[in-house]
Amino acid sequence: MSILRVATYNIHKGVQGLGPVRRLEIHNLGHAVEQLDADVVCLQEVRKVHRTEERYFTRWPELPQAEFLCPEGYFAVYQTNARTRHGEHGNALLSRWPVVSQGHEDMSDHRFEQRGLLHVQVLVNRRQVHVIVLHLGLIAGSRLRQIEQLGRYIEREVPKKAPVVVAGDLNDWGAKLRPAMNKLGLQDFAGERVNTYPSRLPITQLDFVYARGMKPAGVHAPRGRIWWRMSDHLPLIADFKL
Repeated sequence: MSILRVATYNIHKGVQGLGPVRRLEIHNLGHAVEQLDADVVCLQEVRKVHRTEERYFTRWPELPQAEFLCPEGYFAVYQTNARTRHGEHGNALLSRWPVVSQGHEDMSDHRFEQRGLLHVQVLVNRRQVHVIVLHLGLIAGSRLRQIEQLGRYIEREVPKKAPVVVAGDLNDWGAKLRPAMNKLGLQDFAGERVNTYPSRLPITQLDFVYARGMKPAGVHAPRGRIWWRMSDHLPLIADFKL
């Protein structure tokens, strides 16, 4: 029985701090993504382009962040969720396994938050696994409606017996969405809560990895100064038995 390791990480657009003291962390994040040693890495708050930051930071990468962070031998998939005056950002997926297809759906619940899901099919040992990357809204009602939309999307786009992974920053304080996810047949590792936010002194878990058609085998988050300096979230790493 093989293990599929899935990581989810909100990278805070590769920049930490505010105003003149902000610092570029995207190069450190590149090393961090390799250290996760995951088969699939689901990323949120990934910049495609930002014209102001490009001018401000002398070492701003020429490549979009998803491609820049992609380890050698991996495949990168990116989808914009939000467009602003200076650029755009969204979700990304980096996969050790070949990518078969990709899809996207707008999940914006109101005009103040631009949200979306990224759906990528990967071929794991000749078996197709569907991976959905999410970054849910800041309002509790929005998140519930977005999970209902996720359920409709899975029913429409994913074959009933196909393995599915749903991962991302769910903004889910107190794991209140777990019953709704379980109702969709999605399970996460039922052990101790693994706090991921805020990264410097984590007090709650906002980042989750759920799956259907696979058995949750464990979950953990790396800790320490090197990690809290890179983003306001810690990465979450989950193992599943295929």
